[in-house]
Amino acid sequence: MSDKELKTTDILNHKIYAEPSVFQPTNLLRESRRQNQIPHGEIPKVCILDPDGNLVDHLNNNNEAILNKYWACYHSLLYTFEISGLTVGIIPRAVGASYAVLIAEQLFVSGCELLISITSAGIVREFDVEKQFALITETIRDEGTSYHYLPKEEPSELSENLFNKLKNSEDFWQEAKSWTTDAPYRETQSAIDAMKKNNVTCVEMEASALYAFAKAKEKDVICFAHLTNKMAQKEGDFEKGEDFGSLEMVRLIQEVLKKLRK
Repeated sequence: MSDKELKTTDILNHKIYAEPSVFQPTNLLRESRRQNQIPHGEIPKVCILDPDGNLVDHLNNNNEAILNKYWACYHSLLYTFEISGLTVGIIPRAVGASYAVLIAEQLFVSGCELLISITSAGIVREFDVEKQFALITETIRDEGTSYHYLPKEEPSELSENLFNKLKNSEDFWQEAKSWTTDAPYRETQSAIDAMKKNNVTCVEMEASALYAFAKAKEKDVICFAHLTNKMAQKEGDFEKGEDFGSLEMVRLIQEVLKKLRK
């Protein structure tokens, strides 16, 4: 490899995937607890990432969300609510690959055992219009975070175990391949055309990084895309339905929990 090639692929250099990080999430949370006087305690075993924040807003407006006093993250708030007889955690507005994975790292060392991300996504190619949600089963890794967890040749995808439990849900979601980008305002027509040829359904900002983290750390992560827009190419885009799609998101989570309990 030439010097020029080395300089233009910095993100792939110096990656020893089996080597542990010097900076650990447990240590960060330890210092946050000390500085902010946060007590030790449990967070829910099932947690939700709500990048748009609409579901958290809905829960707060209906007095259904409780702020978790044990969550020690410097950068986010963790709420809890009841669903299907289970106390679930939820973090709003964790937008983008690097932030979502930062939160995921801290959730799993704090007691989380299953993380579900439900993010808004742009529609790349036509889909089953009766289904608002896509279960992201595989991804295009067009962001930076995943390359710190998995080599470039490894796919970033939903685990086989979770896929087998969630597949073929005819009433709630379709299975889809997603394009994860960390530069949403560089979604050019050439890139979109290439993604269509690659059988991509939607574009979002977190899934490939979350799945890479999950595979590298052997954690359970499920990513859904809420298919809400066509990249604002026409006025009146980004409509989610009643209460910004919150009621449908609740039903989606209920269905996921039901399938995982079987």
